[in-house]
Amino acid sequence: MDTAADALIRAQLADLGLAWLDKISWNAPAAVLYQDAISRGEGLVAEGGGLVVTTGQHTGRSPNDKFVVRDATTENTIWWDNNKAMSREQFETLRKDFMAHARLKNVFVQDLAGGAEMAYQLPTRVITEYAWHALFIQHLLIVPEDQTGFAPKLTIIDLPSFKADPARHGTRSETVIALDLANGLVLIGGTQYAGEMKKSVFTVLNYLLPEKGVMPMHCSANVGHKGDSAVFFGLSGTGKTTLSADPSRTLVGDDEHGWSENGLFNFEGGCYAKVIKLSKEAEPQIHATTEMWGTVLENVKIDPATRKLDLHDGSLTENTRSAYPLSAIPNASRTGTAPIPKTIVMLTADAFGVLPPIAKLTPAQAMYHFLSGYTAKVAGTERGVTEPQATFSTCFGAPFIPRDPGVYGELLRDLIAKHDVSCWLVNTGWTGGAYGEGHRMPIKATRALLNAALEGRLDNVPMRTDANFGFAVPEAVEGVDTKILTPRETWADRHAYDAMARKLVGMFVKNFARFEAKVGADVKAASPTVQLAAE
Repeated sequence: MDTAADALIRAQLADLGLAWLDKISWNAPAAVLYQDAISRGEGLVAEGGGLVVTTGQHTGRSPNDKFVVRDATTENTIWWDNNKAMSREQFETLRKDFMAHARLKNVFVQDLAGGAEMAYQLPTRVITEYAWHALFIQHLLIVPEDQTGFAPKLTIIDLPSFKADPARHGTRSETVIALDLANGLVLIGGTQYAGEMKKSVFTVLNYLLPEKGVMPMHCSANVGHKGDSAVFFGLSGTGKTTLSADPSRTLVGDDEHGWSENGLFNFEGGCYAKVIKLSKEAEPQIHATTEMWGTVLENVKIDPATRKLDLHDGSLTENTRSAYPLSAIPNASRTGTAPIPKTIVMLTADAFGVLPPIAKLTPAQAMYHFLSGYTAKVAGTERGVTEPQATFSTCFGAPFIPRDPGVYGELLRDLIAKHDVSCWLVNTGWTGGAYGEGHRMPIKATRALLNAALEGRLDNVPMRTDANFGFAVPEAVEGVDTKILTPRETWADRHAYDAMARKLVGMFVKNFARFEAKVGADVKAASPTVQLAAE
């Protein structure tokens, strides 16, 4: 017989249309979800206690299968050039079919929250058909201290076994991520990749917070002993998680934050780190999480006999992931909040070997590079990528940006000006040549340069003006090989560098053309131009 609590949750789910469910797990703790996942055959226990799962054909997000309901609420507020529309009628058909598909299934319900600052917190109910998905999202979001009387403002229904019908639902394939922003409902089907859930919460917060004057950011953040907060913008593979996990600073969070009048606040309660080729020596804190009980390890190869992990095996995907609560990091913030940032770092992995390892940005240059959101993909990271490819993801997170990028750019510009924030561009990519000829920027050098910037030791050092991008580059930094500060000097063939620089500058200019009508003259003037250096 159902208890009063069971009856309550059944009634609440029935109000959504989820009726005739078999069994409901409601706010089960991590240990129970872990045990359920194992007993249901959803994963394997690794040496050390991690839960190893696979996600089938989808080993990453499916941005081409993500839709926003186009209605009176969203018609004039969504950046439709970047977001795919679904009609209200199509969504309602999808919703009804979702509810019918869930009948007689077991579901796992977690009442959680996005946002550590209470004034801007988004109570979120996540309903999944996999126990490991429930464990994942419990790690990644914030568990309220008191879940009594929980009233969700966002509900996510995650049914990987549901297959969308393009003719019936207006989708591209059998996979669908559909956001009804007017009613706070997200439907995810046809994919086992758990990252879709967390990024759906991020997308909704990106939609809601700008109207409240809060800047939502795809960034990691940490804070020093003097309260000197820093944010790190960057796309996947640029080092956002690695560089923010500095044992000498307190980690606020590794992926998503808001910037309010009170300071920074983490949207999440956990981390979702890439672990392919993870080094115990270079990244000890993150590596340690792969050997902890309860960590969810996505698509990491495991020996079924010994249960040992092989973090270097990318045969399933290069996008292997580790999901764990922030409490797994010894120096992580317990509040998820920090003061107004003093430093902004924009990370890029330039596979063309053109950008310097660090450069100081003016406010106009900061807005230019924020709207550009540049990094590069390299061969082997994605199917069909055989040479470096430039990626421009505006605001360093285009797939999660529902509003026009100018909204976020202006918010950031105003905050930088108001608080006199120091801005830096840090290249964690290639030096000595492009990918295939040069080598990856030494992590030791990147950390030394970053620490010097965060500690203010670069504020008054001699600078040169980069011939291509016009930003200021330190001429020398203690403990760093001076040669790498001038990329052209690291190439064996200087003319080849010049040709590559022209190519990259052209890509920047072409990409930024779509923003020129919406920015001021100072930001337009921050555009790069090639001025060939002397031999």
